Amino acid sequence: MKKLDYTIVFVSDMKRSVEFYRGVFGLPLKSESPHWTEFATEGTILALHPADSITPERSASGHSPAGSCHPGFVVEDLDAFHQKMQAKGVKCIQPPRMEEFGGRLALYADPDGLPLSVAEAPKK
Repeated sequence: MKKLDYTIVFVSDMKRSVEFYRGVFGLPLKSESPHWTEFATEGTILALHPADSITPERSASGHSPAGSCHPGFVVEDLDAFHQKMQAKGVKCIQPPRMEEFGGRLALYADPDGLPLSVAEAPKK
């Protein structure tokens, strides 16, 4: 196995989720249909597909249950990205902060409550 080719996010409302990932989060749209939408990111495709049922975003304890997904993205300037997300009303789960791994990370929620990590690209 060489690389992760795609990740599927199961969504409750395709149109709303496409608008979020394209219009709000800023991912480049590759293809769109009512049953399958792809965003082209560097090296991996993020695909949206209608969910069979709606499930809660996290358990009552705040932990993600087994079998859940948590996509991660990288941006050049996390503070600028965070300001942009706040201006667009995106739910912030955790504002940008330094993490134990030595990088800065923030967490946001998509329209169905799926947590999305956004890290700042390492400075060279």
